[in-house]
Amino acid sequence: MKKNIFFLFLFTSILVNAQTFTLQGKVVDENKNALVGTTVLIKELNKGTSTDFDGNFQFKLEKGTYQLEVSYVGFKTVIKEITVTQNQNMRIQLLSDENVLEEVLVAAVRVTADVPVTFSNLSKKEIAKRNLGQDIPILLNYMPSVVSSSDAGAGVGYTYMSVRGSNGERINVTVNGIPYNDAESHGSFWVNLGDFASSTENLQLQRGVGTSTNGSGAFGASLNILTDAVSEEAFGEISNSFGSFGTRKHTVKFSTGKVNEHIEIAGRFSNIYSDGYVDRAFADLKSYYLQGSYTDENTLIKAVTFGGKEKTYQAWYGLDATQLKENRRQNPYTYDNEVDDYEQNHYQLHWNEKINKNWSTNLGLNYTKGGGFFEQFKEEEAAADFNNLIVDNSDVIVRRWLKNDFYVFNFNTNYKTEKLNFISGISYSNYSGDHFGEVIWGENLAENTKIRDNYYFSDAKKTDFSIFAKATFSINEKLSGYADVQGRFVNYQTKGITSDIVPIDVDADFNFFNPKVGLTYKINGDNNLYTSFAVANREPNRNDFEGGVTTPETLNDLELGWRLKKDNIKLNTNIYYMDYKNQLVLTGALNDVGAPIRTTSGKSYRLGLEIDADITISDKFSIKPNAAFSANKNKDFVAQIDGTLQNLGKTDLAFSPDVVIGNMFIYTPIENLQIAFLSKYVGKQFMSNFSSTVSKNDVLDSFFTSDLNVVYEITPNKIVKSIVFSALINNLFNKEFVDRGYYGTYDDTWSEANQTTTLDYAGYYPQATRNFLIGATLKF
Repeated sequence: MKKNIFFLFLFTSILVNAQTFTLQGKVVDENKNALVGTTVLIKELNKGTSTDFDGNFQFKLEKGTYQLEVSYVGFKTVIKEITVTQNQNMRIQLLSDENVLEEVLVAAVRVTADVPVTFSNLSKKEIAKRNLGQDIPILLNYMPSVVSSSDAGAGVGYTYMSVRGSNGERINVTVNGIPYNDAESHGSFWVNLGDFASSTENLQLQRGVGTSTNGSGAFGASLNILTDAVSEEAFGEISNSFGSFGTRKHTVKFSTGKVNEHIEIAGRFSNIYSDGYVDRAFADLKSYYLQGSYTDENTLIKAVTFGGKEKTYQAWYGLDATQLKENRRQNPYTYDNEVDDYEQNHYQLHWNEKINKNWSTNLGLNYTKGGGFFEQFKEEEAAADFNNLIVDNSDVIVRRWLKNDFYVFNFNTNYKTEKLNFISGISYSNYSGDHFGEVIWGENLAENTKIRDNYYFSDAKKTDFSIFAKATFSINEKLSGYADVQGRFVNYQTKGITSDIVPIDVDADFNFFNPKVGLTYKINGDNNLYTSFAVANREPNRNDFEGGVTTPETLNDLELGWRLKKDNIKLNTNIYYMDYKNQLVLTGALNDVGAPIRTTSGKSYRLGLEIDADITISDKFSIKPNAAFSANKNKDFVAQIDGTLQNLGKTDLAFSPDVVIGNMFIYTPIENLQIAFLSKYVGKQFMSNFSSTVSKNDVLDSFFTSDLNVVYEITPNKIVKSIVFSALINNLFNKEFVDRGYYGTYDDTWSEANQTTTLDYAGYYPQATRNFLIGATLKF
């Protein structure tokens, strides 16, 4: 009998101890708002989840004591010790962390899952895994609807990205809420931000019009970057990487940590060099990032300066079809100093004041100084092309200069309660820039000409003032609304002579009203639906004015999406319809400095479906697929072909692939080792809006590439806190592909029959075959 009692007791004890219990809870902020996407980690089990759309989380745990770590960007991390002996339901409140700049610098231009805007986030940890020297567009290549490219083929130097078929001139970029796009060209020159990924805390890519932002209007996407957060602890970091084509990156980072609980000073210095996949297409990028901050309970003041100097060799005219077939790595330019040489420095000051638990304000100031030149050797040139500073048929070396100053003032207020988040703000920018060219050598100079005489000059001024107010508000427990209105007022002036020795005289005003509305419906804690309608307007850029285009363009963007958020799967699906009026579409051609030429297309549209997911298969396996399927059309495209104006009807928009698919397959065999297999498919693209009416030379074939990324960390705990080894094999299967090009037409008139024939030309940018990068980061 006693034995039976003993075994019964033993069996019951084992059963009780082996029993699993449910630990569930809700994470809220100071205003009792649910925090969606909060990371909740059981440290002992290395088991984590994230909160759903109601801020809820749930674990199945055996009896025992655990440490629960709850973290969310912009809030202080909470670590709680819990003892599990029964089912538990808990409520965790996170307090705002004044030392984290998420709320401070980017709240006015960012969105969360309760806002009906299509977006994706990328964290510092995710960026670091492949950050071995390639530029930000290349690091973003696996985000939904993104296609990236580089002139030199290896992802260093002049790099580009497009989103939903819209190129960089139509993607709004902000750094800490400050506009980064060039005021005149509207482009973002990543070559001036060497190794900026090493100073990026996180970024958000909004597709479509998105929310109201500062600077040029978003006509395909907006990308806002948050730079490094304040570090509580002092640290040092040395990072070096090496790879194919002589590529190398050297980075030093440091932080004093919080001194006297208030002050932190941190910085980074970097040098990146690459010979390029294309012959002589080298890039030499020197850059820095420095920040100083002061924080107390209600105040954050942060001064940031960053910049760099770049020198890159000419590769932005690509190769023609014959050259590509003969030797895809050749560079037809041989002059030793056919280079782009430019320096740009940014100075920012941010002041955030928390007035009370509901109200906060943010002031942002910026000054950007830029200057540099493009040097070029030209043979047997006409004197008229250089304002008669040379003799006809002379060889000449010229430098074409840009010098500019850019000032920005931003001010935002934020009022937040449990049922309302209201943000209002103003932004003002003032740009001035000089464009001029000088003859630095001539085989035969004209009489009374001196070396460095200017053969053209124009100055430019641009002011951009915008005011906005937007709110997310609760209608009932299931339904929330979103309203956003922006007024934007632009003046652009330029006068003088262009590089084509043609007079330019512009004084144009643009007044834009950009409303946005939307709804989010919460089906349950795991699912929500959203819909939004947004209007965007955008002024022509300098190249458009030089080409005679003065009409602004308008976009009506309708988005409909579904978000699913479970412990093992996150799924985002959306349908968009972007309807354009007077869209400034890429013609496919380039101007004489490699910038794309655009033309007004009348009516056009983009209709698409986007899907992206994050699926956890097991503790060791996860996949992150995304896919975009779209139709991108001009409705009635008119062009001059063979001497007559022809209506080509519905044609494909240039550089807008119908299919873009990406995937990451991630395997973590042990805690400190991660192996990721990444793949990308980009469908066929037309390089013109003719849809091969003139010839078949305007087509870029589809391509599929794969990369392999391995990251391994060891923690010696002696002198060095950790050592992270990284390896990246790009284009693993050694594919020869071209992801970008240009296409143009010209008329040839036969005098005998007085007949005009349209002829064409095309250029291509070959990308690197199999190549590698390896690196090590020492953290102290």
